[in-house]
Amino acid sequence: MGSLRAILSNPDDLYPLLKLKMAARHAEKQIPPEPQWGFCYTMLQKVSRSFALVIQQLDTDLRDAVCIFYLVLRALDTVEDDTSIATEVKVPILMAFHQHVYDREWHFSCGTNDYRVLMDEFHHVSTAFLELGRSYQQAIEDITMRMGAGMAKFICKEVETVGDYNEYCHYVAGLVGLGLSKLFHASEKEDLASDALSNSMGLFLQKTNIIRDYLEDINEIPKSRMFWPRQIWSKYVNRLEDLKDEENSVKAGRCLNDMVTNALTHAEDCLTYMAALRDPAILRFCAIPQIMAIGTLALCYNNIQVFRGVVKMRRGLTARVIHGTKTMSDVYEAFYDFSRMLKSKVDNSDPNARKTKEQLEAILKTCRDYGTINERKSYIIRAEPKYSSTSVIIIFIILAILLACLSSTRPYNM
Repeated sequence: MGSLRAILSNPDDLYPLLKLKMAARHAEKQIPPEPQWGFCYTMLQKVSRSFALVIQQLDTDLRDAVCIFYLVLRALDTVEDDTSIATEVKVPILMAFHQHVYDREWHFSCGTNDYRVLMDEFHHVSTAFLELGRSYQQAIEDITMRMGAGMAKFICKEVETVGDYNEYCHYVAGLVGLGLSKLFHASEKEDLASDALSNSMGLFLQKTNIIRDYLEDINEIPKSRMFWPRQIWSKYVNRLEDLKDEENSVKAGRCLNDMVTNALTHAEDCLTYMAALRDPAILRFCAIPQIMAIGTLALCYNNIQVFRGVVKMRRGLTARVIHGTKTMSDVYEAFYDFSRMLKSKVDNSDPNARKTKEQLEAILKTCRDYGTINERKSYIIRAEPKYSSTSVIIIFIILAILLACLSSTRPYNM
């Protein structure tokens, strides 16, 4: 019933949701028959269904390389995240992980659920990795080596300063941005982007995740792993876990806004990076997660629910982002919308209000200068639904039947 109510409240979500469902079915049908590739693409859907959809934007050779790159780093991340592994065992594995990708027999049991399957059967990933072009292999190996060393460094190091925070996010996400830029360049579809811009692409996503996942991370068993920098949170509370307490709601909200403002510093770099991309498929692949990030920050800002439960974009809006992101103009429009949404929530009494507004004004100006803001339909600001509940239900049924029939007779192109 919750999904139906959401559709009735947001009828513009209906068609994109159906398209998203079709895309998911199409992705499942495209799993290669070879055992190693079948495992990799099946595992990709299990450990990140959203990424499995986004990756379908790419051409086959680049898609294979990005799939393996993602799974290698996901496996590396699984080792880092498993707090039950003793430090003296974990650090050497992280440091040597870039060598293990060349070993068809290597595996290491850790993690839970699908992540444990990935680790137990990692030989499939290694086998597929060895079938990639040498330029792809070198890019993946280099980033895996640097990321493993960075993760090992922070196993025994707390995130104290904003500098530490940026450094940690560089190791776990900025390097992903650098690696993807190397893969795009190796495919001969793009020029090699600067390290600074590539790094910002990763930091924007990672900082959004760290903000959104506060409660999940601090409640992790057997022990929490937190990456909010002390330099920020100590301005508001004595202990990071104090942000969960109801009596600290005002302080928690201000700390949260401080964290969001910090993340926004990377948004302009992200727009610059994406504007330089030439290949439409690569643009869509890069843009969809970035739009999801700015949307998530807009939802999280001044939202105490970050400390109480899960805050994320509704599925229908996610579908609209995926369906509606095709050109750089679409990217500017989405960033413009979500930045306006965030700006509308800024309270002038917040200690970081001026800084937050300055960041948002810079983003909005970039979008106005380069986008076609006056010629589009907003994701956020829209008229009241023109359809009755009964009409929406009838349309939903008709479209579902039509798309089900079409899916059995022709391939879906997103």
